[in-house]
Formats: sequence, structure tokens, C-alpha cells
Amino acid sequence: MRFLMISYPNADAAPPAPEMMQEMGKLVAEEKKKGILIETGGLLPVTMGGARVRSRGGKFTVIDGPFTESKELVAGFAIVEVNSFEEALEASRRFYKVAGDGDGEIRQIV
Repeated sequence: MRFLMISYPNADAAPPAPEMMQEMGKLVAEEKKKGILIETGGLLPVTMGGARVRSRGGKFTVIDGPFTESKELVAGFAIVEVNSFEEALEASRRFYKVAGDGDGEIRQIV
């Protein structure tokens, strides 16, 4: 089973310390070696651009960024392959143990 794990920006958080980034690198390497982590990535802040797209009734609209910060925006993602939702929760627990406080979402990929 594959799951998309989404993390949201924490407006109160300071930039990550080099030590935390080093620990995150170790976690990513371990999870990839175990075959759990398929892909991971962070996204540039919305203040640096991007676009929102919308398709309605055959009309495709593009709204260029930057956008105002919002808790609904995605800061990063990971795709994991595990045997159950509970294992996806455990993978998320390991991530937040290194990353610290934050909010996220876990959704099964179909």
C-alpha cells in the first residue's frame, strides 16, 4: 500500500537547525534502504511563486503566485510503501520525532 504523507508549514517555526537536517538525512536514508520511503521532497514557500490552476466547465484558469501564507498550503511530502495504515502512522511518527512539532496528513494512494 502506498501513502502520501503531507506536511504543512509551521508559521511559528524557525528555519531547521543543521543538526536536525543531518538527523533527517539519516532517517531518509534508513527509510529508503528499508524500502519504506519511495520519494520525499520539500516545496518552495508560496511567497516565491508557483501557480494555482482550476478547471471548470472546460475552462482552464491559471492564477500566478506568490500567494499569502496559509496553513492549508503544503510544505513537503513523502510517498511511503507499507503494509497498512498503521505502518504509515509509524513512519509519520518517526518523521515528527526528528522534525519536531508540526501538522500533516496521511492519504492512501489508489
